[in-house]
Amino acid sequence: MIPAPCKRNCCLNQADVCMGCGRTLSEITGWHQASAEQKQQILLRSAERMLQQPALPLFQASRGKPS
Repeated sequence: MIPAPCKRNCCLNQADVCMGCGRTLSEITGWHQASAEQKQQILLRSAERMLQQPALPLFQASRGKPS
């Protein structure tokens, strides 16, 4: 059994890709019906997407502005 990569930080971007785990909306909703091979492919694609995501700006605690 391959566990879902969900980080419980679900937020879809404009391309319907979860910013928490990197899966597309269709990959998320189809996870339980996917075969082990399909899940491995989803994991590979989602990891690749996570590496391609732009980093979020860091905020300075004292000023509340991006650094």
